[in-house]
Amino acid sequence: MQTAVNREFGGLITRLVQKENLSREEAKGAFYTILRNETTDMQQGAFLAAMTAKGETEEEVAGSWEAIYELDTVKVVSDDPRPIVENCGTGMDTFKTFNISTAASIIAASGGIRMARHGARAITSLCGTVDMAEALGVDVECSVDVVAESINRAGIGLFNGMSAEIHPQALGRILSNIHFGSTLNIAASLANPAMPKIGVRGVYAKEMIIPVVRVMKAIGYERALVLYGGIDNSLKGMDEASVCGRTYCAELKEDGEITEYDFRSEDYGLTTCNPSDLAPVPDMDREARDFVALLRGEKDGARFEAAALNAGLIFYLAGNLPSIQDGVDKACSLLKQGSAFNTLENWVKIQNRDPKKGVGRLWALTKGGIH
Repeated sequence: MQTAVNREFGGLITRLVQKENLSREEAKGAFYTILRNETTDMQQGAFLAAMTAKGETEEEVAGSWEAIYELDTVKVVSDDPRPIVENCGTGMDTFKTFNISTAASIIAASGGIRMARHGARAITSLCGTVDMAEALGVDVECSVDVVAESINRAGIGLFNGMSAEIHPQALGRILSNIHFGSTLNIAASLANPAMPKIGVRGVYAKEMIIPVVRVMKAIGYERALVLYGGIDNSLKGMDEASVCGRTYCAELKEDGEITEYDFRSEDYGLTTCNPSDLAPVPDMDREARDFVALLRGEKDGARFEAAALNAGLIFYLAGNLPSIQDGVDKACSLLKQGSAFNTLENWVKIQNRDPKKGVGRLWALTKGGIH
């Protein structure tokens, strides 16, 4: 039986190596095999690498997501009628920045948007979403119930995509054993236990914008903004809206229409920044201290502008604001006031099995006391 499964799965790998696309059902079946650990580790890694090298189609991503969501995702249902929003980057981008998406989500939460984040530890970057949250004092190994309570009370919560509390079958096993970007950067990140209907998502390449927005539409998103940020005079880019060049977008509207457009940060009263000013430092404690200073309104420059631009997109998409400019203006105001730090503190208190320890760590960061 095992030999037959391995042989059949190997045939799928061969097709991917030969640049043949799989159907949605074939991709779903393959990921069921991976999640159930029904073929060898070598074949599982080969499958992920072959699909990534070929380039995922929207059908393949949707099938992969469906398997992960059905088989390996704990579901959360909220009685709160307010919409739930997520923002996420796929990783695998060619220019690594500080954790812009986390900053943007905290700013958005401070402005009344309910943020249900779903992320992982760093795979291809220096600082993943889970790494940053943990460094700030958030309990990233807590149950889904604690995260759900944090979304309701603090306006933000983080589901750890590598935790067995969130994905009990296999996702953590797989992600902890690979150190390259794969289909999971898209499919797994979409397997959010709260299943938001509104999302801002950064992708690692311009050609992934349309496939990903179509996948989001297919799996039930009502509003979505998928984007890729360029860097002037460079082939590199980021899975965030860029303050270093042009940002390319596809927006899913409530009527199901998808529109494409692009913009520069100057279009919204911001500047073009030096990309090196967005790069993370290798010292996680120093990075966390800088992050806290930004949210306390103590930083300006490139990091301020990147956080404001990306939070502004969330406000525009989810906050019933008429324009991106209105969203950016709101984000800038909240950052200058230091309101985002209050939200961060509430988040650390509520998403925590040991609130005193978490808040103690956070406040040590404000004084530079952690080394």
